[in-house]
Amino acid sequence: MSAPTAPTGSLVGKLLVRGMLAGLIAGLFAFAVAYVAGEPSVNASIAVEEAAAKAEHATAHDHGGGHGAAAEEPAEEEEIVSRDLQSTAGLATGVLVYGVALGGIASLAFCFVLGRVGRFTPKATAALVAAAAFTTVYLVPFLKYPATPPAVGNPDTIGKRTTLFFLMILLSVLLGIAAVIAGRRLAPRLGNWNATVVAGAGFVTAVAIACAFLPANEDAVKPDFPAAVLWDFRLATLGIQAVLWAVFGLAFGLLAQRLLAPGPASAQAAQATAPAA
Repeated sequence: MSAPTAPTGSLVGKLLVRGMLAGLIAGLFAFAVAYVAGEPSVNASIAVEEAAAKAEHATAHDHGGGHGAAAEEPAEEEEIVSRDLQSTAGLATGVLVYGVALGGIASLAFCFVLGRVGRFTPKATAALVAAAAFTTVYLVPFLKYPATPPAVGNPDTIGKRTTLFFLMILLSVLLGIAAVIAGRRLAPRLGNWNATVVAGAGFVTAVAIACAFLPANEDAVKPDFPAAVLWDFRLATLGIQAVLWAVFGLAFGLLAQRLLAPGPASAQAAQATAPAA
């Protein structure tokens, strides 16, 4: 069986549609994980912040001697979108749109990678693309700048923290691409296995150096925030991303395989329906 070649022409558009569909399917699974495993930790985080705000107000009121208590009561902010709507329809919309967008981008990466990284089938190539995307886009940045629940860190530094996170994503993706290129160039001399090991070790070393030099988010989490809530939230976010990319790799692999390498039954059916010469 010959190695698949990079798709051209209308195949790219068909794969893009299939990638977005696979992203939608993956988004449904990710939403289920986010709702079941992620929302309880978010609710617990909000409860902790509300309790801390009430305690702070009570302390300030006691120090003020109780004068002007009515004037010191903090005005409740009007809730534009209810928490129930945020945790259901809002969460579903965000996760599904996120899945469709990433699915489209990953399918374009698949089109570029197919036939260029080895003699892999479309199904195997989709799995490799999904694993590489999860590792470079989320896992590596997560190890340096792990996710934090909403309203936990210092709001004055959210811009800085966001910039550092996206910088880590950019560095991780670039280092991943460099590792793939290095592995391909070393393969003729070292063999595929040895070249892969050397390129992977180089990627890990480069990531470790980047993590050592980039500044840490020292004010991302308040010192008195419950460690159990923080751990549950981070574990849930990691699980959401893992499920998203795993389901995408499986779904898109099947769709791409059917399009690019149909089985014998499909090929025979296509030949039977073709007009005679």
